[in-house]
Amino acid sequence: MLAGAVALGVGAVVERSVLVFMAVKLGGAAYLIFLGARALLRHRDRADLEGEVSARGGWRAGLDGFLVGVANPKAVMFFAAVLPQFVDRERGGVPAQMFLLGLIFVLIALVSDSVWSLAASGARAWFGRSPRRLQLVGGAGGLAMIGLGIGVAVTGRKD
Repeated sequence: MLAGAVALGVGAVVERSVLVFMAVKLGGAAYLIFLGARALLRHRDRADLEGEVSARGGWRAGLDGFLVGVANPKAVMFFAAVLPQFVDRERGGVPAQMFLLGLIFVLIALVSDSVWSLAASGARAWFGRSPRRLQLVGGAGGLAMIGLGIGVAVTGRKD
């Protein structure tokens, strides 16, 4: 989705507009902080995590990941900065070329992220066997997301 948006010119708008960049950046940071705070507030209830996950399924986690990814201004900036370098303007169809390059990136990321997801599933099963481990990882994960959100909010370009 981000690659398609960049191919259609959204990346250039975000790159050139300080206001749009800051809105996307702060929106993504706020969402990370929200997810981290929610994880921290609920980390004591990790013993009930299995029932919660099976009731909601993986779709909610996928939606959360999607929203964080779409609200990440660094991804937009990456696509806007890198994809044009590989486009052959003489062949025409620049948006189509950029879309294809973005699609290749997304497919590679999908394979890579799927491998990480399978590894995380195994780790989750190990953590799930101990309520204490679930509490610790929930608290640590919440703090990490809050830290990342704050880091996104206060770093980056200053113009």
